[in-house]
Amino acid sequence: MIDTTRTDIPEGEERLRLDVEAGIGVLTLCRPAKLNAWSWESTRQLGLFADRIRFDPSIRVVLLRAEGRAFCAGIDVTAPGGAITGRSGAERARAYYEGIRWAHERFAAFARLPQPVVAAVRGYCLGFGFELALMADIRIASRDAVFALPEAQLGIAVDAGGDLRIAREAGAGWAKFLALTGRRLDAATAERLHLVQLVAEEAALDDTARAVAAEIAANGPLAVQGVKHDIDAYADAGLGAALDRTALSAALTLTSDDAGEGYAAKGARRVPRFEGK
Repeated sequence: MIDTTRTDIPEGEERLRLDVEAGIGVLTLCRPAKLNAWSWESTRQLGLFADRIRFDPSIRVVLLRAEGRAFCAGIDVTAPGGAITGRSGAERARAYYEGIRWAHERFAAFARLPQPVVAAVRGYCLGFGFELALMADIRIASRDAVFALPEAQLGIAVDAGGDLRIAREAGAGWAKFLALTGRRLDAATAERLHLVQLVAEEAALDDTARAVAAEIAANGPLAVQGVKHDIDAYADAGLGAALDRTALSAALTLTSDDAGEGYAAKGARRVPRFEGK
């Protein structure tokens, strides 16, 4: 795993970039060659930017966007520190559990920012990418956007709370249907399920999302932040305990034989043979 104590972002290692424009903090996923695939380092940088944004009075709203043709295609399994080791299965599971809890703390710092977050989603929004988009307060998708939680197809549990947030937005049945099958959703279906608030033409996505962000930035910041806090207090009741359970499920499945088989099968383009161990 990465050094979680670092507070710098070395040049050339940027996973995200922050620009402030007229009250809008534009937070951009900036690894288009990797389809903005996510890693432990991405999580660390997200936490650093969340801390910067939180106390910056010039930022009244955050626009979360991505460079390239995909918002985020999921976890980067080739990233350094991607695998967690241990002397035994139990030690490895414990290390994964603590690592995922650490990640949840960074995600919470982002999701609980006082400023609202508007996500602009295009192309693939898969696995963790979908979970990251669901941490935003408002989601705007281009017509080519594709959403999915394919983790169960690899033999692992959803680990960042995306299934819980789908249950909150669309209902438990849809959360189970999507997370248990790994099926993909197009933008129109995601809008129908209330997982997306607006759908825009691909060429108009950035302008549409920036316009919504500008509307929010023009309003009273104390009122805007109060509204977000109040709605989240109601909508997220019980989320903390559920996320801890999520971390445990993820740790156990990530260290299972089934997870190894799932990734091996995906790499070999064959059907996995899961044995439940």
